[in-house]
Amino acid sequence: MSELPSPKPFSAEPLSPKLLPAKDDLARELDSRDELAKVRERFVLDFGVTYLDGNSLGALPASVPGRLDDVVRREWGELRIRSWDESGWWTAPERIGDRIAPLVGAAAGQVVVGDSTSVNVFKALVGAVRLARGGEGNGKGSGKGSGRDEILVDATTFPTDGYIAESAARMTGCTLRALEPGAVPGELSDRTAAVLLNHVDYRSGRLHDLPALTAAIHASGALAVWDLCHSAGALPVGLDEHGVDLAVGCTYKYLNGGPGSPAYLYVNQAHQERFDSPLPGWTSHADPFGMRPEYAPAPGATRGRVGTPDILSMLALESALEVWDGVGIDAVRAKSLALTDFFLECVDEYVPEGRVECVTPVAHAERGSQIALRCSDAGEVMARLIERGVVGDFRRPDVLRFGFTPLYVGFADVERAARVLGEVVAG
Repeated sequence: MSELPSPKPFSAEPLSPKLLPAKDDLARELDSRDELAKVRERFVLDFGVTYLDGNSLGALPASVPGRLDDVVRREWGELRIRSWDESGWWTAPERIGDRIAPLVGAAAGQVVVGDSTSVNVFKALVGAVRLARGGEGNGKGSGKGSGRDEILVDATTFPTDGYIAESAARMTGCTLRALEPGAVPGELSDRTAAVLLNHVDYRSGRLHDLPALTAAIHASGALAVWDLCHSAGALPVGLDEHGVDLAVGCTYKYLNGGPGSPAYLYVNQAHQERFDSPLPGWTSHADPFGMRPEYAPAPGATRGRVGTPDILSMLALESALEVWDGVGIDAVRAKSLALTDFFLECVDEYVPEGRVECVTPVAHAERGSQIALRCSDAGEVMARLIERGVVGDFRRPDVLRFGFTPLYVGFADVERAARVLGEVVAG
């Protein structure tokens, strides 16, 4: 399929207040101009439900049930072991990685799919420390071998990244320091081996400056590891363009791969020959069926594999990625910003003043594809929203999160969500 055209501009010339349409009329107008609206048909969605939790679990692509039925009944049920070759099971991790690569700004051959995000964070972070101690650093700094004995980690990160970073530090004999991302440039030194950061903060939806932070990390001779769980599929990432060293991400949020779908690992081409995974499994061996006692890593990103691929969930993910046929990530970003802008406008109009506080940055350059609102009774409010068919989620102690997946969320959905929120918090 050819790429869908970018959406028409969502903002027109300012109108006189007397000519401003009601929010529901404006939503219909914006939906009529949305060139991505037709992609909504590629998903299974409930009538009357506004689903704004794609930042936790993406909606079901319509192609997946039939694909899984074929995998189970024919590929597994009839071909059985032959499917490793005849159905392409064995090469799925690299093939699906190449399908994800354009969505994160990577050339082919640098992304491999498999394992969980947590496992891939461990591989990437330990691998980054080993690369930094190899005398060549990131190819731009001096390295300094074993003198690099410090890992910096995002203090606002999703908890599992912090847990993994602590374990990786113990394993590599590094100290670990947790910092706000904005403070990282001022804390880098010739001791720093690797820095683990989140592209988008999972709680607030804040978008961190990947290009500037990566450049600062490289200037110190350290390696940059990015967690893309809340950005891949929602906005441009530019891994190759900005020289990111390693990156990881899940596939069940904006990539709609399904609950527990396998994560992915990105290894920049420049590091692949020296990438030393702390989990060398048989499927990452240069000769996996040779069953040799000595380990020899496969070339390329394949050395990021570990064990037998989880075929059912992996092939469900491959089918799910078909929704991206003809869709450009820049068009997705344009609509994402328009949706979140419109939601904030509607909240301002419908929700009683002072009842909620937005904790997501207003500036486009600092906003992911979710809006987080602070509300003292957030847990009760979200429960009531869900009862009325507006599905977001709640993060303790007081945050309402609303995720906007441009492939299937429309402006009428946004208007309805804000209107129901206003009714709920008004009692």
